[in-house]
Amino acid sequence: MHPQDLVRDHTVYACVMGSRAFGLATDASDTDRRGVFLAPTPLYWRFDKPPTHVEGPGEEQFSWELERFCELALRGNPNILECLHSPLVEHADDTGRELLSLRSAFLSRQVYGTFTRYALGQRKKLDADVRTTGAPRWKHAMHLLRLLMSAGDLLRTGELRIDVGDRREPLLAVKRGEVPWPRVEAWMARLADEAEDALRGTSLPPEPDHARVAAFLFGVRRASALQAEPDHQVVQGVLGAGRVRQR
Repeated sequence: MHPQDLVRDHTVYACVMGSRAFGLATDASDTDRRGVFLAPTPLYWRFDKPPTHVEGPGEEQFSWELERFCELALRGNPNILECLHSPLVEHADDTGRELLSLRSAFLSRQVYGTFTRYALGQRKKLDADVRTTGAPRWKHAMHLLRLLMSAGDLLRTGELRIDVGDRREPLLAVKRGEVPWPRVEAWMARLADEAEDALRGTSLPPEPDHARVAAFLFGVRRASALQAEPDHQVVQGVLGAGRVRQR
């Protein structure tokens, strides 16, 4: 099976991400699509396993296999968590809706570390731009501010909301390069301090609910295997015949 066929035929969840999901789109913005596909369980009975992610088939489209998606979400990966909380859902079947119902299971105090580490990595890139060109990449600066806002909000409320709401215009002013870099630096520092303060009083649990997510994934894999029962019986028959011959 071609990897893109898995996306075409087995997507359980699909959404729009990027500036359109963040409420920061302009006329020039791309439409970034992200999704989750469920590789049929019999594909794992082969030596060649299904891919963990697939680019395409559409432009600006990227999808993860369900297990890989859950692994990254349990680690608090910011991109994955934001994908799971996109306000622009384009498709969700029964499995996709069950995945969405698990959103809170992936959230924990660990997001402070993952979000801030990601932000620190982006900040180092911005500082390198300033040293080499005299100015940051303003679009990247805008998205770093947005990420820090999102982290603080998540720790304060226990919910991940990715639409920037009434903070759209100040953020777009940064993207246009209308805000001096020292002011942007000060804004970043303030948001980082606010996130650290929010961590102390957060209602989020210490760790994500691994058991709940594992039970979901087991049930989905089992249901997929049962749907392929005729093929499974054939495989068992072949294996059984092989054992007889070995004797």
